[in-house]
Amino acid sequence: MDWTERLIAWYEENKRALPWRESKDPYRVWLSEIILQQTRVEQGLSYYVDFLERFPTIQDLAAADETQVLKAWQGLGYYSRARNLHHTAKYVCEHYAGHFPTTFEALKELKGIGDYTASAIASICFYVPEPVIDGNVYRFFSRYFGIHTPIGTASALKVYKKKGYEFISHSKPDTFNQAIMEFGARQCKPQNPNCENCIFNSSCYAFLNEKVNALPIKINRTKIKNRYLNYVVVQTPSSKTILEQRKEKGIWHKLYQFPVIEFSQKRVSKHAIETHEHFQALISSSAYSLKRWNKNPILHKLSHQHLYIRFWILSTEKEIPDAIAIQTLLKLPVPIVLEKFIEDFFCSLK
Repeated sequence: MDWTERLIAWYEENKRALPWRESKDPYRVWLSEIILQQTRVEQGLSYYVDFLERFPTIQDLAAADETQVLKAWQGLGYYSRARNLHHTAKYVCEHYAGHFPTTFEALKELKGIGDYTASAIASICFYVPEPVIDGNVYRFFSRYFGIHTPIGTASALKVYKKKGYEFISHSKPDTFNQAIMEFGARQCKPQNPNCENCIFNSSCYAFLNEKVNALPIKINRTKIKNRYLNYVVVQTPSSKTILEQRKEKGIWHKLYQFPVIEFSQKRVSKHAIETHEHFQALISSSAYSLKRWNKNPILHKLSHQHLYIRFWILSTEKEIPDAIAIQTLLKLPVPIVLEKFIEDFFCSLK
């Protein structure tokens, strides 16, 4: 039994029962791959099921309003994935009559579909022998073959793709790609891999040379930026509030939020909030009271940013034009940290 056959045999014996493996429908495979790009399987599973209930076909997704799509994605993070999903669904329906192109090259031209996702769809759905290279494959190949090229670089993708082409099964490219990702996820894990019981330990470079913890080599991470956000939560006499849609590019693009005032330091006084021009525009000339909701800031970690968040409750004595009811608030897509606040604060007012 050669290397590829051993890997596939391991997969057939150890694979997890996951719903997207039950279908060769490109829409379902595409959706699962996009969800799992930045999400653990355990978390992504429920989102996958719920998303398909809302949008069973690519035509349903294409016909949906973007706000509906973002709401369905709420909590998964990296919201550009949801916006790209929606854009590509509309494009495929308009230019391909709702059917995904069948070649790796054509799939890669679609928005939000890179080398990895195009390889996954092409191999799993159309049996194209195009190897997938994700974090699991980088790790497994680096350790097994002793590849020292730092991952996360353009040159690394070429090196690892070349190795993938050498071993991919041409008769079962779909099974091979799923097997190699599963092996990296469950056997050749980032921390404490079970090397003693690995089917490849007798020929694994990292295991034989005691370099399991040294590979793969990673490039330096981007420096983390700290940001200090103060959300002003308006509460009118009828318990309505104000939301704004984020228009600028960056985190949470097109999601909704309470009016926010950002400062360059963590400690912010009530006076600093009240004298800020954004706050003054909110209250106009009406009487109000302002109270800090959380004494210590909530730390919300993103990939390259740490957000320190405080909520300030602004109670007004008069109604405010454009204020919305709680029922409307709950239908709009918001960042997960705001969703948790809404559950704690507004839902208790209903």
